[in-house]
Amino acid sequence: MILARIVGTVVATRKDDRLVSNKLMIARPVDPHGKVEGSYLVAVDTVDAGFGETVLIVSGSSARMASGLKDCPVDAAIVGIVDTIQVRDGK
Repeated sequence: MILARIVGTVVATRKDDRLVSNKLMIARPVDPHGKVEGSYLVAVDTVDAGFGETVLIVSGSSARMASGLKDCPVDAAIVGIVDTIQVRDGK
């Protein structure tokens, strides 16, 4: 799973028919402390995430197992909205 923050949306007037009812979001991977680590990615939103929220993203075949995405051409799906993170690493 990838921990990420929602930073935007994607509007596609033409896309695969199997994606028509799905919202596409732009996310930026972050570490547990919220520090950006990695490149932007586009993910299908299955949990109605909003701008600025921290989310959990799955990729590859796991993304196609997410709710309502069976047989859809997706490589990343938002499957959870994070409420809190607790890290015990001495920081």
